[in-house]
Amino acid sequence: MTAPHDDQPSGPRVGWFSRRLWGLHALVVVAVVFCLFMGLWQMGVYDTRREHERADQQAVPEVALTEVLGPDDAFTATANHRPVELTGTYAPAGDQVWVSGRDQDGTDGYWLVAPVLVDGVEAGAAGRPPALLVVRGWSAEAGDVPEPAAGQVTISAVLQAGDARGSGLDPDSRVIDGVRIPALVNDLPYDLYGGYGIVTDQTPPESADLAPVAPPDPEVSWSAGLRNLAYAIQWWIFGAFAVFMWWRMCTDLRNGPGGDRPSGARPAPKPLATAE
Repeated sequence: MTAPHDDQPSGPRVGWFSRRLWGLHALVVVAVVFCLFMGLWQMGVYDTRREHERADQQAVPEVALTEVLGPDDAFTATANHRPVELTGTYAPAGDQVWVSGRDQDGTDGYWLVAPVLVDGVEAGAAGRPPALLVVRGWSAEAGDVPEPAAGQVTISAVLQAGDARGSGLDPDSRVIDGVRIPALVNDLPYDLYGGYGIVTDQTPPESADLAPVAPPDPEVSWSAGLRNLAYAIQWWIFGAFAVFMWWRMCTDLRNGPGGDRPSGARPAPKPLATAE
């Protein structure tokens, strides 16, 4: 009869902190730290490139409004965020509107938007005088419309695209919830431009007690620095792969030949078969 023998491995199981695994532990720590560092560095380059592109758009030189946009021209990406200068006359206070839902330093309030009749531009086919809507300033409340500067004014402004959604103008309060140029065309007797401007400077200066409005930062294309973003993700994938390989190699060493007995121990001899 053949004597039974014990197939269970002898000796204690090798732990995760066994000396034979110290080299792999050190290697994975170095690899993960390096991959994290390289990924963060590439993310920094990605952010820097986007900031540079935004700065380049903000550094565009100021030109005359007539060189960028006409009253009957479609508002394109070329005109968006473009600094322009124009000379004209403010429309009467009764033709100006308050735009609700405008935040200023964390406080909800209103923009005062006024048409400016642009000098040197001929009236359109409908005979309406051409006018560019401009943001005169911000106020915490929408009350009586303050009178604008009288006579001819020279305005520096940053062009913006009109709001796409919102309700119409309330004729009693003169409040609208967005700079919706198609809606305001029906309420104002002017040939309005396809965009509006945020005033950055004016001569003579604004006389009303209105806070100046800062133009928003230009939107940066999603593709700016995209290669660096891809490199960052790639480095982090390498780090994750290094962790996976470390786990696999440690598991194989712990479960492989000699992995279930202490270092230096020999396997127990198999018992000899005996005949009955």
